[in-house]
Amino acid sequence: MNQAGQPPRILVLRALGLGDLLTGLPALRALRRHHPGHELVLAAPARLAPAVAATGCADRLLATSAPGREVPRRLDWDAGAPPPVLAVDLHGNGEASRRPLRALRPDRLIGFDPPTADRAGDRTADRTADRAGDAAWRENEHERDRWCRLLRCHGIPADPGDLRMPPPARPSEAPGAVVLHPGADAPSRRWPAARFAAVAHELRRTGRPVVVTAGAGEGGLAHQVAAAAGLPPAAVVGGASDVPFDRLAALVAHAAAVVAGDTGLAHLATALGTPSVTLFGPVSPELWGPPADARHRILWRPDATDGPRPGDAHGASPDPRLLRIGPGDVLSELEALLRPAGSDAHGRTGGSRHAARPGRTAGPDRERPGGDGDPCVPLSR
Repeated sequence: MNQAGQPPRILVLRALGLGDLLTGLPALRALRRHHPGHELVLAAPARLAPAVAATGCADRLLATSAPGREVPRRLDWDAGAPPPVLAVDLHGNGEASRRPLRALRPDRLIGFDPPTADRAGDRTADRTADRAGDAAWRENEHERDRWCRLLRCHGIPADPGDLRMPPPARPSEAPGAVVLHPGADAPSRRWPAARFAAVAHELRRTGRPVVVTAGAGEGGLAHQVAAAAGLPPAAVVGGASDVPFDRLAALVAHAAAVVAGDTGLAHLATALGTPSVTLFGPVSPELWGPPADARHRILWRPDATDGPRPGDAHGASPDPRLLRIGPGDVLSELEALLRPAGSDAHGRTGGSRHAARPGRTAGPDRERPGGDGDPCVPLSR
Protein backbone atom coordinates (compact mmCIF):
# COMPACT_ATOMS: atom_id res chain seq x y z
CA MET A 1 0.00 0.00 0.00
CA ASN A 2 1.11 3.58 -0.66
CA GLN A 3 0.76 6.48 1.76
CA ALA A 4 -2.88 6.93 0.74
CA GLY A 5 -3.64 3.30 1.62
CA GLN A 6 -4.03 2.27 -2.03
CA PRO A 7 -2.37 -0.75 -3.65
CA PRO A 8 0.52 0.04 -6.00
CA ARG A 9 -0.61 0.35 -9.60
CA ILE A 10 0.64 -1.20 -12.81
CA LEU A 11 -0.35 0.57 -16.02
CA VAL A 12 -0.50 -1.36 -19.30
CA LEU A 13 -1.03 0.33 -22.66
CA ARG A 14 -2.86 -1.73 -25.29
CA ALA A 15 -5.30 0.76 -26.80
CA LEU A 16 -6.43 -1.38 -29.71
CA GLY A 17 -9.42 -3.58 -30.65
CA LEU A 18 -11.14 -6.71 -29.39
CA GLY A 19 -8.84 -9.11 -31.22
CA ASP A 20 -5.80 -7.29 -29.89
CA LEU A 21 -7.17 -7.44 -26.35
CA LEU A 22 -7.71 -11.19 -26.62
CA THR A 23 -4.29 -11.92 -28.14
CA GLY A 24 -2.77 -9.84 -25.33
CA LEU A 25 -4.68 -11.80 -22.70
CA PRO A 26 -1.83 -14.24 -21.85
CA ALA A 27 0.56 -11.34 -21.19
CA LEU A 28 -1.98 -9.43 -19.13
CA ARG A 29 -2.68 -12.49 -16.99
CA ALA A 30 1.03 -13.07 -16.52
CA LEU A 31 1.44 -9.53 -15.19
CA ARG A 32 -1.38 -10.04 -12.70
CA ARG A 33 0.04 -13.33 -11.43
CA HIS A 34 3.52 -11.89 -11.04
CA HIS A 35 2.36 -8.85 -9.08
CA PRO A 36 -0.12 -9.95 -6.40
CA GLY A 37 -1.43 -7.10 -4.33
CA HIS A 38 -1.08 -4.63 -7.21
CA GLU A 39 -3.90 -2.97 -9.12
CA LEU A 40 -3.57 -3.54 -12.85
CA VAL A 41 -4.90 -0.66 -14.94
CA LEU A 42 -5.37 -1.23 -18.67
CA ALA A 43 -5.29 1.79 -20.98
CA ALA A 44 -7.69 0.90 -23.79
CA PRO A 45 -10.79 2.25 -25.56
CA ALA A 46 -13.82 2.58 -23.27
CA ARG A 47 -15.92 0.35 -25.52
CA LEU A 48 -13.76 -2.62 -24.46
CA ALA A 49 -14.70 -2.27 -20.77
CA PRO A 50 -17.23 -5.17 -20.83
CA ALA A 51 -14.72 -7.45 -22.54
CA VAL A 52 -12.00 -6.50 -20.06
CA ALA A 53 -14.36 -7.28 -17.19
CA ALA A 54 -15.38 -10.61 -18.72
CA THR A 55 -11.78 -11.77 -19.13
CA GLY A 56 -10.72 -10.55 -15.69
CA CYS A 57 -7.43 -9.37 -17.20
CA ALA A 58 -7.41 -5.99 -15.41
CA ASP A 59 -8.82 -4.36 -12.31
CA ARG A 60 -9.69 -1.13 -14.04
CA LEU A 61 -9.85 0.34 -17.52
CA LEU A 62 -8.33 3.75 -18.20
CA ALA A 63 -10.27 5.01 -21.22
CA THR A 64 -8.20 6.20 -24.18
CA SER A 65 -9.06 8.09 -27.32
CA ALA A 66 -7.23 8.82 -30.53
CA PRO A 67 -8.26 9.75 -34.07
CA GLY A 68 -8.20 6.99 -36.64
CA ARG A 69 -5.46 4.48 -35.92
CA GLU A 70 -3.15 6.80 -34.04
CA VAL A 71 -1.63 6.02 -30.66
CA PRO A 72 -3.17 7.99 -27.76
CA ARG A 73 -1.05 11.10 -27.24
CA ARG A 74 -1.75 11.23 -23.52
CA LEU A 75 -3.18 9.06 -20.77
CA ASP A 76 -5.54 10.61 -18.22
CA TRP A 77 -3.99 9.27 -15.03
CA ASP A 78 -5.84 10.21 -11.83
CA ALA A 79 -4.87 13.73 -10.77
CA GLY A 80 -2.79 13.63 -7.60
CA ALA A 81 -2.41 9.85 -7.67
CA PRO A 82 1.06 8.35 -7.29
CA PRO A 83 2.66 7.36 -10.60
CA PRO A 84 2.55 3.72 -11.63
CA VAL A 85 5.20 1.54 -10.05
CA LEU A 86 5.40 -0.20 -13.41
CA ALA A 87 4.28 0.79 -16.90
CA VAL A 88 4.18 -1.79 -19.67
CA ASP A 89 3.99 -1.09 -23.40
CA LEU A 90 1.95 -3.92 -24.94
CA HIS A 91 0.86 -1.61 -27.73
CA GLY A 92 3.76 -1.22 -30.13
CA ASN A 93 7.43 -0.64 -30.63
CA GLY A 94 8.72 2.89 -30.64
CA GLU A 95 8.46 6.37 -29.25
CA ALA A 96 4.77 6.87 -30.12
CA SER A 97 3.55 4.28 -27.62
CA ARG A 98 6.37 4.81 -25.13
CA ARG A 99 5.92 8.59 -24.79
CA PRO A 100 2.50 8.66 -23.04
CA LEU A 101 3.68 6.06 -20.55
CA ARG A 102 6.95 7.79 -19.81
CA ALA A 103 5.10 11.09 -19.26
CA LEU A 104 3.51 9.58 -16.14
CA ARG A 105 6.99 9.03 -14.64
CA PRO A 106 6.58 5.38 -13.68
CA ASP A 107 9.18 3.82 -11.41
CA ARG A 108 9.93 1.37 -14.20
CA LEU A 109 8.88 0.92 -17.81
CA ILE A 110 8.88 -2.35 -19.75
CA GLY A 111 8.85 -2.31 -23.51
CA PHE A 112 10.77 -3.65 -26.45
CA ASP A 113 14.18 -2.11 -26.90
CA PRO A 114 13.64 1.14 -28.79
CA PRO A 115 15.63 1.89 -31.91
CA THR A 116 19.05 3.36 -31.06
CA ALA A 117 17.89 6.83 -32.04
CA ASP A 118 15.07 6.67 -29.47
CA ARG A 119 17.22 5.65 -26.51
CA ALA A 120 18.84 8.97 -25.68
CA GLY A 121 17.47 10.27 -22.40
CA ASP A 122 15.09 7.32 -21.89
CA ARG A 123 16.45 6.37 -18.48
CA THR A 124 13.20 4.75 -17.33
CA ALA A 125 13.19 2.29 -20.22
CA ASP A 126 16.83 1.43 -19.56
CA ARG A 127 16.16 0.06 -16.07
CA THR A 128 16.34 -3.53 -17.26
CA ALA A 129 19.06 -5.04 -15.11
CA ASP A 130 16.91 -8.12 -14.48
CA ARG A 131 16.38 -8.81 -18.17
CA ALA A 132 16.85 -12.47 -18.99
CA GLY A 133 16.66 -12.45 -22.78
CA ASP A 134 16.52 -10.59 -26.06
CA ALA A 135 14.03 -7.73 -25.84
CA ALA A 136 14.41 -6.75 -29.49
CA TRP A 137 11.30 -6.42 -31.63
CA ARG A 138 10.83 -9.29 -34.09
CA GLU A 139 8.73 -8.30 -37.05
CA ASN A 140 7.44 -11.77 -37.93
CA GLU A 141 6.37 -13.17 -34.57
CA HIS A 142 2.94 -14.34 -33.49
CA GLU A 143 1.14 -11.66 -31.52
CA ARG A 144 0.58 -13.86 -28.45
CA ASP A 145 4.18 -15.05 -28.44
CA ARG A 146 5.56 -11.53 -28.91
CA TRP A 147 4.20 -10.02 -25.71
CA CYS A 148 4.84 -13.10 -23.59
CA ARG A 149 8.47 -13.09 -24.75
CA LEU A 150 8.78 -9.43 -23.77
CA LEU A 151 7.65 -10.23 -20.22
CA ARG A 152 9.93 -13.26 -19.96
CA CYS A 153 12.83 -11.01 -20.97
CA HIS A 154 12.08 -9.05 -17.81
CA GLY A 155 11.79 -12.05 -15.52
CA ILE A 156 8.00 -12.46 -15.68
CA PRO A 157 6.86 -15.99 -16.60
CA ALA A 158 4.21 -15.88 -19.34
CA ASP A 159 2.44 -18.64 -21.26
CA PRO A 160 1.07 -17.78 -24.75
CA GLY A 161 -1.39 -20.65 -24.38
CA ASP A 162 -3.18 -19.00 -21.45
CA LEU A 163 -5.83 -17.45 -23.67
CA ARG A 164 -9.15 -19.08 -22.74
CA MET A 165 -11.95 -17.13 -21.11
CA PRO A 166 -15.05 -18.48 -19.34
CA PRO A 167 -18.39 -18.50 -21.16
CA PRO A 168 -20.82 -15.77 -20.12
CA ALA A 169 -23.69 -16.43 -17.74
CA ARG A 170 -26.15 -15.00 -20.27
CA PRO A 171 -27.88 -17.63 -22.44
CA SER A 172 -27.59 -17.51 -26.21
CA GLU A 173 -30.54 -16.41 -28.30
CA ALA A 174 -29.49 -18.92 -30.98
CA PRO A 175 -27.80 -21.94 -29.37
CA GLY A 176 -26.35 -24.36 -31.88
CA ALA A 177 -26.34 -21.86 -34.75
CA VAL A 178 -23.46 -21.31 -37.13
CA VAL A 179 -22.37 -17.70 -36.69
CA LEU A 180 -21.12 -15.94 -39.82
CA HIS A 181 -19.36 -12.59 -39.59
CA PRO A 182 -18.80 -11.05 -43.04
CA GLY A 183 -17.38 -7.74 -41.79
CA ALA A 184 -13.82 -6.62 -41.17
CA ASP A 185 -12.34 -3.23 -40.43
CA ALA A 186 -10.48 -3.22 -43.76
CA PRO A 187 -11.67 -4.40 -47.19
CA SER A 188 -8.45 -6.38 -47.68
CA ARG A 189 -9.62 -8.82 -44.97
CA ARG A 190 -13.27 -8.90 -46.07
CA TRP A 191 -14.32 -12.08 -47.91
CA PRO A 192 -16.98 -11.31 -50.58
CA ALA A 193 -20.56 -11.09 -49.35
CA ALA A 194 -21.76 -13.41 -52.13
CA ARG A 195 -19.49 -16.17 -50.82
CA PHE A 196 -20.71 -15.77 -47.26
CA ALA A 197 -24.24 -15.94 -48.69
CA ALA A 198 -23.43 -19.17 -50.54
CA VAL A 199 -22.20 -20.73 -47.30
CA ALA A 200 -25.27 -19.52 -45.40
CA HIS A 201 -27.61 -20.80 -48.14
CA GLU A 202 -26.12 -24.29 -48.02
CA LEU A 203 -26.24 -24.39 -44.24
CA ARG A 204 -29.90 -23.31 -44.30
CA ARG A 205 -30.67 -25.92 -46.96
CA THR A 206 -29.28 -28.66 -44.73
CA GLY A 207 -31.26 -27.46 -41.72
CA ARG A 208 -28.52 -25.63 -39.84
CA PRO A 209 -29.59 -22.44 -38.06
CA VAL A 210 -27.51 -19.45 -39.14
CA VAL A 211 -26.86 -16.08 -37.52
CA VAL A 212 -25.11 -13.24 -39.36
CA THR A 213 -23.37 -10.77 -37.05
CA ALA A 214 -22.51 -7.17 -37.84
CA GLY A 215 -20.56 -4.41 -36.19
CA ALA A 216 -21.62 -0.79 -36.24
CA GLY A 217 -22.08 0.33 -39.84
CA GLU A 218 -22.02 -3.23 -41.18
CA GLY A 219 -25.78 -3.77 -41.14
CA GLY A 220 -26.14 -3.33 -44.89
CA LEU A 221 -23.49 -5.96 -45.57
CA ALA A 222 -25.00 -8.44 -43.11
CA HIS A 223 -28.53 -7.99 -44.49
CA GLN A 224 -27.17 -8.41 -48.02
CA VAL A 225 -25.71 -11.77 -47.00
CA ALA A 226 -28.89 -12.83 -45.21
CA ALA A 227 -31.19 -11.86 -48.08
CA ALA A 228 -29.08 -13.62 -50.71
CA ALA A 229 -29.05 -16.76 -48.55
CA GLY A 230 -32.81 -16.72 -48.05
CA LEU A 231 -32.54 -15.93 -44.34
CA PRO A 232 -35.03 -13.65 -42.59
CA PRO A 233 -33.93 -10.17 -41.46
CA ALA A 234 -34.10 -11.42 -37.88
CA ALA A 235 -31.09 -13.64 -38.61
CA VAL A 236 -28.91 -10.51 -38.52
CA VAL A 237 -27.57 -9.45 -35.12
CA GLY A 238 -26.08 -5.97 -34.82
CA GLY A 239 -25.37 -3.46 -37.55
CA ALA A 240 -27.07 -0.31 -36.33
CA SER A 241 -24.58 -0.40 -33.48
CA ASP A 242 -22.02 -2.84 -32.14
CA VAL A 243 -23.35 -5.92 -30.41
CA PRO A 244 -23.18 -5.63 -26.59
CA PHE A 245 -20.36 -7.84 -25.43
CA ASP A 246 -22.40 -10.17 -23.21
CA ARG A 247 -24.81 -10.84 -26.06
CA LEU A 248 -21.97 -11.36 -28.52
CA ALA A 249 -20.05 -13.67 -26.19
CA ALA A 250 -23.18 -15.74 -25.53
CA LEU A 251 -23.81 -16.15 -29.26
CA VAL A 252 -20.24 -17.28 -29.88
CA ALA A 253 -19.88 -19.45 -26.78
CA HIS A 254 -22.98 -21.50 -27.62
CA ALA A 255 -22.57 -21.57 -31.41
CA ALA A 256 -21.97 -24.77 -33.32
CA ALA A 257 -19.22 -22.95 -35.21
CA VAL A 258 -18.03 -19.48 -36.24
CA VAL A 259 -16.91 -18.41 -39.72
CA ALA A 260 -15.05 -15.11 -39.99
CA GLY A 261 -12.05 -13.39 -41.45
CA ASP A 262 -9.07 -12.35 -39.36
CA THR A 263 -11.21 -10.23 -37.03
CA GLY A 264 -12.11 -9.81 -33.37
CA LEU A 265 -14.90 -12.36 -33.66
CA ALA A 266 -12.47 -15.07 -34.75
CA HIS A 267 -10.28 -14.34 -31.72
CA LEU A 268 -13.35 -14.45 -29.47
CA ALA A 269 -14.18 -17.92 -30.81
CA THR A 270 -10.64 -19.02 -29.99
CA ALA A 271 -10.85 -17.59 -26.47
CA LEU A 272 -14.18 -19.32 -25.82
CA GLY A 273 -13.12 -22.62 -27.39
CA THR A 274 -15.88 -22.49 -30.03
CA PRO A 275 -15.16 -24.37 -33.28
CA SER A 276 -14.18 -21.90 -35.97
CA VAL A 277 -13.11 -21.44 -39.57
CA THR A 278 -10.94 -18.35 -40.04
CA LEU A 279 -10.14 -16.96 -43.48
CA PHE A 280 -6.77 -15.24 -43.93
CA GLY A 281 -5.58 -13.01 -46.73
CA PRO A 282 -2.95 -10.27 -46.45
CA VAL A 283 -1.37 -11.55 -43.22
CA SER A 284 -0.37 -15.11 -42.42
CA PRO A 285 -2.03 -17.13 -39.65
CA GLU A 286 1.53 -17.64 -38.43
CA LEU A 287 1.18 -14.15 -36.96
CA TRP A 288 -2.50 -13.92 -35.97
CA GLY A 289 -3.97 -17.42 -36.20
CA PRO A 290 -5.44 -19.67 -33.51
CA PRO A 291 -3.29 -22.17 -31.64
CA ALA A 292 -2.97 -25.77 -32.79
CA ASP A 293 -6.39 -27.20 -31.97
CA ALA A 294 -8.70 -29.41 -34.00
CA ARG A 295 -11.57 -27.05 -33.17
CA HIS A 296 -10.00 -24.18 -35.10
CA ARG A 297 -9.57 -24.42 -38.88
CA ILE A 298 -7.65 -21.94 -40.98
CA LEU A 299 -7.84 -21.19 -44.69
CA TRP A 300 -4.98 -19.32 -46.35
CA ARG A 301 -3.84 -19.42 -49.98
CA PRO A 302 -0.49 -17.64 -50.32
CA ASP A 303 1.83 -17.57 -53.29
CA ALA A 304 4.84 -19.86 -53.10
CA THR A 305 7.18 -16.95 -52.45
CA ASP A 306 5.00 -15.11 -49.92
CA GLY A 307 6.32 -14.21 -46.50
CA PRO A 308 4.19 -13.78 -43.39
CA ARG A 309 2.99 -10.30 -44.44
CA PRO A 310 2.48 -10.50 -48.19
CA GLY A 311 -0.38 -7.98 -48.38
CA ASP A 312 -1.75 -4.84 -46.81
CA ALA A 313 -3.79 -5.68 -43.70
CA HIS A 314 -5.58 -2.34 -44.05
CA GLY A 315 -5.86 -2.27 -47.85
CA ALA A 316 -8.81 -0.89 -49.79
CA SER A 317 -9.68 -4.06 -51.74
CA PRO A 318 -9.94 -7.79 -50.94
CA ASP A 319 -6.55 -9.46 -50.83
CA PRO A 320 -6.02 -11.91 -53.73
CA ARG A 321 -5.10 -14.69 -51.29
CA LEU A 322 -8.47 -14.27 -49.62
CA LEU A 323 -10.22 -14.42 -52.99
CA ARG A 324 -8.66 -17.83 -53.68
CA ILE A 325 -10.86 -19.30 -50.95
CA GLY A 326 -14.23 -20.51 -52.20
CA PRO A 327 -17.49 -21.33 -50.42
CA GLY A 328 -16.79 -25.03 -50.94
CA ASP A 329 -13.57 -24.71 -48.95
CA VAL A 330 -15.42 -23.22 -46.00
CA LEU A 331 -18.22 -25.77 -46.21
CA SER A 332 -15.70 -28.62 -46.24
CA GLU A 333 -14.11 -27.33 -43.04
CA LEU A 334 -17.51 -26.83 -41.43
CA GLU A 335 -18.53 -30.33 -42.37
CA ALA A 336 -15.47 -31.70 -40.57
CA LEU A 337 -16.13 -29.53 -37.51
CA LEU A 338 -19.86 -30.30 -37.28
CA ARG A 339 -19.56 -34.01 -38.00
CA PRO A 340 -20.46 -36.20 -35.00
CA ALA A 341 -17.33 -37.28 -33.12
CA GLY A 342 -15.83 -40.49 -34.44
CA SER A 343 -17.65 -40.50 -37.81
CA ASP A 344 -16.34 -39.82 -41.31
CA ALA A 345 -17.84 -37.73 -44.12
CA HIS A 346 -20.45 -40.44 -44.73
CA GLY A 347 -21.45 -40.75 -41.09
CA ARG A 348 -19.34 -43.85 -40.53
CA THR A 349 -17.31 -44.16 -37.36
CA GLY A 350 -13.56 -44.15 -37.63
CA GLY A 351 -10.76 -41.61 -37.98
CA SER A 352 -11.28 -37.89 -37.65
CA ARG A 353 -9.73 -35.01 -39.51
CA HIS A 354 -7.28 -32.78 -37.69
CA ALA A 355 -6.92 -29.04 -37.93
CA ALA A 356 -4.53 -27.62 -40.47
CA ARG A 357 -1.73 -25.58 -38.98
CA PRO A 358 -0.61 -22.15 -40.11
CA GLY A 359 1.63 -22.54 -43.12
CA ARG A 360 1.97 -22.08 -46.85
CA THR A 361 -1.50 -23.52 -47.43
CA ALA A 362 -4.21 -24.48 -45.01
CA GLY A 363 -7.46 -26.29 -45.53
CA PRO A 364 -8.78 -27.91 -48.70
CA ASP A 365 -9.10 -26.98 -52.52
CA ARG A 366 0.38 -2.35 -35.30
CA GLU A 367 -0.65 -0.13 -34.09
CA ARG A 368 -4.43 0.01 -34.27
CA PRO A 369 -5.84 2.10 -31.50
CA GLY A 370 -9.55 2.82 -31.24
CA GLY A 371 -11.57 5.56 -29.59
CA ASP A 372 -14.22 6.19 -27.00
CA GLY A 373 -17.60 4.52 -27.30
CA ASP A 374 -20.46 2.80 -25.52
CA PRO A 375 -20.23 -0.57 -23.71
CA CYS A 376 -20.45 -2.43 -26.99
CA VAL A 377 -17.63 -4.15 -28.79
CA PRO A 378 -16.62 -3.67 -32.43
CA LEU A 379 -16.42 -7.11 -34.00
CA SER A 380 -13.56 -6.22 -36.32
CA ARG A 381 -10.04 -6.25 -35.01
